Amino acid sequence: MLTILFIACLLGDLCIRYWLAFRQIRHVQAHRDAVPAAFAEHIALRSHQRAADYTVARCQLTMIERVVEAAILLALTLMGGLQQMDLILGRLIDTELWRQLALVGWVLALLGIVGMAFTAWRTFRLEARFGFNRMTPRLFISDALKMLAVTLVLGTPLLAAILWLMDSAGPDWAWWAWGVWVVFNLLTLWLYPSFIAPLFNRFTPLDDPLLGQRIQQLAERCHFGLDGLYVMDGSRRSAHGNAYFTGFGRHRRIVFFDTLLARLNTDEVEAVLAHELGHFAHHHILRRITISFVTAGIFLQLLAWVSGQLWFYTDLGVLPQLGRPNDGLALVLFMLTLPVFTFWVAPLASLLSRRDEFQADRYAVQQCGAQPLISALVKLYDDNAATLTPDPIHSAWYDSHPPAAVRIAHLRNV
Repeated sequence: MLTILFIACLLGDLCIRYWLAFRQIRHVQAHRDAVPAAFAEHIALRSHQRAADYTVARCQLTMIERVVEAAILLALTLMGGLQQMDLILGRLIDTELWRQLALVGWVLALLGIVGMAFTAWRTFRLEARFGFNRMTPRLFISDALKMLAVTLVLGTPLLAAILWLMDSAGPDWAWWAWGVWVVFNLLTLWLYPSFIAPLFNRFTPLDDPLLGQRIQQLAERCHFGLDGLYVMDGSRRSAHGNAYFTGFGRHRRIVFFDTLLARLNTDEVEAVLAHELGHFAHHHILRRITISFVTAGIFLQLLAWVSGQLWFYTDLGVLPQLGRPNDGLALVLFMLTLPVFTFWVAPLASLLSRRDEFQADRYAVQQCGAQPLISALVKLYDDNAATLTPDPIHSAWYDSHPPAAVRIAHLRNV
């Protein structure tokens, strides 16, 4: 029964993704030759066409990526790939914990290599074609090696702890594993600004006194405690611009991409930051973290149940080894197949995210007025080649931010 459900959900996933992608491509191309009236005075036809072509190219690459991912998933599950990997490691490694760590690591390495290939293509072909890429092959490889090192240093102890709990903590292991997961994520949030992010980018204190004063005043009005204002050398990798805040407690800091500061004026930067602080003021970040923790707890409880059911393995193409722990096998199988069954909740997540964006926009208008944020967004849409005419259904399913025209109209009516 699970086999049929798995195949049906996988095919449904692919069909819906392709249907949505074709809708997006057709809709964007149909509106390629006319800038929407709301943007006609600010965005040139050539820029609008570039954004349309960029959107179509990204959709086409994503469609290929989804097919490859589905093929790998079928190869690992119903076609017996995961089964063979587990048997090979069972003959080579006697220590159970190391055997299971090796199985998870092998699968993650395979998926990582495939993902890296698509990332390289996207970076050096697609992004470069539209003038966004500034990454060199040397920097790309360096980033990949650093990410691998961080993953091994942080991820290996976490994985080992969860596998040990699955084997040793009895029927309630999922609760203990959830506690470890929560602590790990909070630790990562604390480490990221000061220890992880500087491995990949250079952060320098903001040296614009006027802008710094405006931001400090904005932060005080928003009751947002700051540990510092920093500029990140995002231009080393991409022409895209952004701003964000990171950390928690007394260690919160605001980070601007240098590409953002080079494009926006002081009023616009303040408005963009006010939007980001709107997420803080309305507790969006805390809520999302809480939802992620609750979701992780539910999934761990589900894993604890299905890992004890023989059909969970056999219906997905794997025969568990008798007389040996199969915790690593259960963990990998669950990790691989869960997205197939949860793809359908994407529209709800997108809806909630867009609601938060509207709320943050209203907050920014209260702090800085509507016009600076509108002006900043129009520039960012133009610079980032964001399509102004997405397909409504595709946007409702995937987009975490409202479509450009809808968002600008909302700002003008606040």
